[in-house]
Amino acid sequence: SQVQLVGLDEESSEFICRNTFDHPYPTTKLMWIPDTKGVYPDLLATSGDYLRVWRVGETETRLECLLNNNKNSDFCAPLTSFDWNEVDPYLLGTSSIDTTCTIWGLETGQVLGRVNLVSGHVKTQLIAHDKEVYDIAFSRAGGGRDMFASVGADGSVRMFDLRHLEHSTIIYEDPQHHPLLRLCWNKQDPNYLATMAMDGMEVVILDVRVPCTPVARLNNHRACVNGIAWAPHSSCHICTAADDHQALIWDIQQMPRAIEDPILAYTAEGEINNVQWASTQPDWIAICYNNCLEILRV
Repeated sequence: SQVQLVGLDEESSEFICRNTFDHPYPTTKLMWIPDTKGVYPDLLATSGDYLRVWRVGETETRLECLLNNNKNSDFCAPLTSFDWNEVDPYLLGTSSIDTTCTIWGLETGQVLGRVNLVSGHVKTQLIAHDKEVYDIAFSRAGGGRDMFASVGADGSVRMFDLRHLEHSTIIYEDPQHHPLLRLCWNKQDPNYLATMAMDGMEVVILDVRVPCTPVARLNNHRACVNGIAWAPHSSCHICTAADDHQALIWDIQQMPRAIEDPILAYTAEGEINNVQWASTQPDWIAICYNNCLEILRV
């Protein structure tokens, strides 16, 4: 298991590998520190057996801290996903197959040489679902720091507030109780989020003001959906990607009227298993299929 850091060589328009490092367990998610202003060091987080934060340098990547909240046991429940808070980059949340979500706080310690050491501690851990939790995402609502939602094997979307953890809100439950694998908040309008079920061919759009009833269903895919990415700059555009080799961009402006067809489609040479919409350069979408990474200009 290795992680490759690639960069685009603009002269040749080719990706080049800038850095490779070993990872002890296959990564379930990778995420750069959300830092549009460039005030933090280049930190990269990975989830797998534990949550790890890496510092990326010009020539090497080194482990800053390993975050493990299961201090009493040799066994660790694998982490399915995590999210890095965009408003407060010292907050990360992880989801695990042991039914829990954990909110971590990072600290930067004293300067050694020219480097601030990073460490972390558990701010809170809660049982979030009745079964495995598959994804977690912070919401921009209410200041963007305290609200997050999770999805899991019990087929529900649940919303939490760090200030009132004694109760959660069930926003949606899959009618057949199929496990929900991913959730993704609209980047511009925190009332909307998207989710998808295991082996499902549709993406469900939810409005937190109208719980339990989807406001839209995007169902043009012909095989199971693997990835969802909202546009960073628009509240009404979303990209979905699936095993049918298709990446589709949808305009959901006419909700709650039915959204019949996507506005753009791209066909890859394999089953697309991941999609990301560049937050600082919204013309670019990245997809992964087979062993390929491609970037698409919208």
